[in-house]
Amino acid sequence: MAEGFSMDSFSLKGKLALVTGATYGIGFAIASAFAQAGAKIVFNDRDQAKIDQAEKDYAALGYEAHGYKCDVTDEDAVQAMVKDINEKYGVIDILVNNAGIIKRIPMTEMSAADFRQVVDIDLNGPFIVSKAVIPGMVEKGHGKIINICSMMSELGRETVSAYAAAKGGLKMLTRNICSEYGEANIQCNGIGPGYIATPQTAPLRERQADGSRHPFDQFIIAKTPAARWGTPDDLKGPAVFLASDASDFVNGHVLYVDGGILAYIGKQP
Repeated sequence: MAEGFSMDSFSLKGKLALVTGATYGIGFAIASAFAQAGAKIVFNDRDQAKIDQAEKDYAALGYEAHGYKCDVTDEDAVQAMVKDINEKYGVIDILVNNAGIIKRIPMTEMSAADFRQVVDIDLNGPFIVSKAVIPGMVEKGHGKIINICSMMSELGRETVSAYAAAKGGLKMLTRNICSEYGEANIQCNGIGPGYIATPQTAPLRERQADGSRHPFDQFIIAKTPAARWGTPDDLKGPAVFLASDASDFVNGHVLYVDGGILAYIGKQP
C-alpha cells in the first residue's frame, strides 16, 4: 500500500462537478454517483423542461443539483454559464463532457450539415466547455476533466462515420489536455462506455414474438465476454475514481467500460 494512501481519496466531499447533458441516462447516473460521493452538482441541457424534471429527480434522491439552459456549442453561452457557476457555487473541480448526439446514416447518404452537427456537439462542445473551466482549475491548483468517449473512439461501424470521427477526435483531445495542462495538476481522462441498457436501447433488447432475442441483442451478447449489456450503474465507480484524488497520477487515459468487447475477437463460427 502506498505511503499516505487513504480510502478518503475516493471521496468527492466538498467538490463541485459540472456534468453536461446530465438530465437522464449516463450523465444522470454519473452525476448521481458524484453526489453520493459528496459532490455538489451543476448540469446543463438545451431543453428547460428536461432541466426542471432532472432537478426534481435529483432532489427525490436527496441530491443537490442545479441546472442551466445552455448549448455546449455556443461559446459565449458556455462562458456565461461557467462565470455564473463560479460566482454562485465556486470554482468547478470536476468537469464531465457527457453531452452528445449520434446520427445513424450511411456515409454516402449523410449530408455535410449532419456530419458537422455531430462533430460540433460531440467534439467542439467538449473543447468549448473544457476551455471555459480550465483557467479556474489552473488558478485553484487542481482539476479533473472526464470526456465521455466511446468504443467508436477505437472501432468503426456501419452508419456512424460522424460519431466515430468525433469520438476519435475526443480521445485525442483528452490526450492533448493531459499533455498541455498536466503540469498544472489537471488530469484529463476518458470513459468509453460499451453497449449500455437504457430506455433508448430498450427496443433493441425486446424479445421477439417467438421468444428469441432481437438480432442486435444477440450480436452484442455474442461480442461481449461478460455476456450482457452494461447498465448506467456500471459507469459510476469508474467515473468516481477518475474524478477523485485516487486517480491523481492517471492522465490521458481512456477507461473502456465495455464488458471486454475491445479485448475480444469473438466466438469462432
